[in-house]
Amino acid sequence: MGKTLNEIAQELKDCDKKAQIIYAFNGTGKTRLSREFKDVVQPADYEEESDRLSRDTILYYNAFTEDLFYWNNDLENDSDRKLVIQPNSFIEWIVDEQGQDQNIISHFQYYTNEKLIPTFELEEYHFVGKNGIEQKRNHVKAVNFSYQRGNNEVPEKIKISKGEESNFIWSVFYSLIENVIGILNIVEDRETDDFDDLKYIFIDDPVSSLDENHLIELAVDLGRLIKSSESNIKFIITTHNPLFYNVIHNELKSAKKYFLKKSEDGSYELKNQQDDSPFSYHLTLLEELHRAIKVGDVHKYHFNFLRNLLEKTSTFLGYKTWSDLLPEDNRKAYEARMINISSHSKYSADEMSEPNEPEKQMLQYLVEHFETDYKFHKEQS
Repeated sequence: MGKTLNEIAQELKDCDKKAQIIYAFNGTGKTRLSREFKDVVQPADYEEESDRLSRDTILYYNAFTEDLFYWNNDLENDSDRKLVIQPNSFIEWIVDEQGQDQNIISHFQYYTNEKLIPTFELEEYHFVGKNGIEQKRNHVKAVNFSYQRGNNEVPEKIKISKGEESNFIWSVFYSLIENVIGILNIVEDRETDDFDDLKYIFIDDPVSSLDENHLIELAVDLGRLIKSSESNIKFIITTHNPLFYNVIHNELKSAKKYFLKKSEDGSYELKNQQDDSPFSYHLTLLEELHRAIKVGDVHKYHFNFLRNLLEKTSTFLGYKTWSDLLPEDNRKAYEARMINISSHSKYSADEMSEPNEPEKQMLQYLVEHFETDYKFHKEQS
């Protein structure tokens, strides 16, 4: 019998492993699981994340973390575009108090472009200190982005892509947990006691906007950071990306691994996973493609699943490119259409959009061709 997400969250809480890794398809409920987990481990009378990011029991990164940031596009003058930061202790602590802005910039440029420069916009505010005396401090209220041109011209403030924006927000969070782990690794005379009660760090899908090279680097970096933690913090990581799962699996060999599945009745199953790929993930992807085609539930990300299968199979068989496995009669047209559909599927807004009927028929044809030509075994029904 299936479980609720609350029961799954309780199961994760009760696990004594330092790290737990969960693989699940998009739309399964990973973000909702992170919220359920927060509710399980953190008393209900704590303030919500819109006001603060709790440093008492749990730190978590998910789609709600991105809600702390929004764009002011300067529609009147079309020049002062900025990513505005809603007031929250998350940013106040890591940037204002800890001065981690340069680390955030370094992480961001490492995963995107070294010439793309974030500039933190400061605002002065006044407060009464512990000694009762009014004090003033600068705090970050927004971030501007521009490209380094190598000349004396004033750089244009640009609006970065959704993927770059997600990378920036992840870089802020990564700098936060990097700093927190360093602080908690010191047993005595810590610089702050803000994190003494921290028990969990929950990371939901940090890789949705990265290419494969940077995705691997991020997984390796995150794995090493978790291994460097000497405190009793427990880490939960969820992902829909098979490559990220495989890399973080190999980095954290002693972690508990799962495959989260959602049943048709709305219940969930958290299945133990032992192999590098969740249930030989290429077969799992095929199973999901069959299900989507059969019930007419095809989304753009299913084309990414097929492309992933073609890439891995072409490498294994020694072909130069994944498109060599497409039908010969119209290979270039299929390749172009596949690239056009799948290249945008990394963004959640696009993943929810429906392909048209000819695209769905094309997906079914290409899946059948793939299985027939490359002799994938099918169990007899």
